[in-house]
Order: sequence, then structure tokens, then C-alpha cells
Amino acid sequence: MSTVDVRQTVTPAIEQHTECMTDDDAERALRIQLAGVYRVFAMLGWTELIYNHITVRAPGPRTHFLINPFGLHYTEVTASNLVKIDVDGNVVGTSSYPVNPAGFVVHAAIHRALPDAHCVMHTHTTAGLAVACSRTGLENTNFYSAQLHEMVAYHDFEGVTVHAGEGPRVVADLGDRRLMILRNHGLLSIGSTIAEAFVRLWTLNRACEVQLATAALGAARQIPGNVAARSTRDALQFDPRHGAGADVLRALLRQVDRIDPSYKE
Repeated sequence: MSTVDVRQTVTPAIEQHTECMTDDDAERALRIQLAGVYRVFAMLGWTELIYNHITVRAPGPRTHFLINPFGLHYTEVTASNLVKIDVDGNVVGTSSYPVNPAGFVVHAAIHRALPDAHCVMHTHTTAGLAVACSRTGLENTNFYSAQLHEMVAYHDFEGVTVHAGEGPRVVADLGDRRLMILRNHGLLSIGSTIAEAFVRLWTLNRACEVQLATAALGAARQIPGNVAARSTRDALQFDPRHGAGADVLRALLRQVDRIDPSYKE
């Protein structure tokens, strides 16, 4: 049986290096990658009808970012229908689609305040929301949560995120952490790259899934803090020297390409 060299089948979108591109070309490459990640979320079941958001800071000197068009399912998001907005939620350029106000209140505050917040992801997965509703939050009880020792911040529920005043409070609660459990609400991940934000979110969501499954069996065994701290240091998937999730995201984008490559349109 012949083998496939995955280096020859890498989705071009994730391999683009935008440093030497014009802003327009860099934005086009970024749009393709972001649209592909929306399809990855759909493939993983991380969807909430037409709601939730992944945002990416757009190339250029101003604080603009790309967001999904409100009203479309993640399986309908393409590079061309992503909407570019400013930090006040105003559409930059033209778009035939509106933007969900809840999508830019928190995201805009994070993009504005944190220079390393290239990508912000937010989900309402069942497992993530269940843990967000629990009194304990994330527990050090499984392989995945042990890799997130002292990486997760918390923000108390203030209602639907449509009030601009909440954004700075989210940023303050984040501190120097780049994962957040929004209590009674869902999960939030921030990364200096799309891949970094994704692998952080995947690990947090997986930890929540295992915690939720374990709860049905009774009290879980706690992992000592020193072991969890060591596990976090040893978790190479977060290390930029080891790709910070790029290889994982490439593999998932290849799957999406085999299912439906129309996201590149």
C-alpha cells in the first residue's frame, strides 16, 4: 500500500506567510484560512445555529478584524463573505450581511487591548458550557486539564454580551492568561495565530468533555498541582518551537478540503 506524504498535501491557506505580501494579498490569505477554520468548527460540531464567533485581526495599520456574517451557518462561511469591521462594529468596505453585536463587544475589546490577540475564538459547546455552569469550573482531574495548569481565567456572567462596558472587564479578568471560562456562558480562546488559539481551545474543550463524562461516575481523582504544572510545561502543542498547533490545524483543514473546499471562494 502506498503512503501519503502529508507535506505534499498541506492546505495552502495555513502555509501562507503574509510578511512579504501586500495588505490586500495578506487579507485574502487570511480570509481563506479563517473561513476554513469555521468549517473545521462545523466538522467538530462546535456550532450554535448561526451564533458564536471566530475573529482575526486584519492586516494593515488600523484595528480591523474579520468576523462571520450574521445569519449564515458555519458551513456557509466563505473567504469572500467574511465581514471586516472596526472596533466599534462598523462594517469596513461593503458587505451584504449584518454583524451580530454580541460578536464584537468582547472580541473588539480583546483585539484592542492585547497586541498578541491576533485571533479570538468563542464557543458554546455542551461540555464547555456545562463546566462553565458548574461551581468548581475546570478541575485538575484529567490528562487535558492537567495541561492547562494556571492557564485559564474566569469571568462572571453579566448577561448577553451586547454592552460595551463588559469588554474591559473581560480583559481585566484575563490578565496574562489566554484561555477563559465565561461562567454560565461558554469558552474563550486567544492566540497570536489562528492555530495557537485553536489548539488551546481544543484542549480546553476536550478537558471539559472528559470532566463532564467523569462526573457521571462520581468523585474524580485529583491530579496534584505539581504534576499538573509539569504537564503544562511538557505540553509541546502550545510551544511555538513545535508549531503551536499548526500541524493539528493543517490536518483538520485537509479533512475539510476533502469534504467541501468551497470555503476558499
